[in-house]
Amino acid sequence: MPRRTSIKPLREISEINMTPLIDLTFLLLITFIITMPMVEQGIPINLPKGHAQDMDQTKSRIITLDNEGRLYLDNVAMPIEHLGDQIKSLTVGDPDLTVMVRADEKLAYGKVVEVMRILHDANVTRLALVTTPDAKPGR
Repeated sequence: MPRRTSIKPLREISEINMTPLIDLTFLLLITFIITMPMVEQGIPINLPKGHAQDMDQTKSRIITLDNEGRLYLDNVAMPIEHLGDQIKSLTVGDPDLTVMVRADEKLAYGKVVEVMRILHDANVTRLALVTTPDAKPGR
């Protein structure tokens, strides 16, 4: 029995299928939305609660003290003895450097004062203590 359809060459598809590319884009977007808050936080600590104004964080460095007294400068662990030299070298390049101190609420007060003394000796003029916003209504 003969074939009823003739054999024709298949036409080529000359356009790109955008559906897989859009799916990939949305997958990457969701991944970054979920992971950025975790990356941004850095070292996990329990900040004390308090009310403060927001600060511009574009030109700032962050010093973190965890509950065991370990010190981190921009999420890099370092001994407290080297903090003064590091901060002095940073303030030479930028005299208006803002330093934000994040300290665990259970940390001994003396450790925070020691870090603040080192910052004062390094001529840091802009200093902020980071807190968690109060949950009190009306604020």
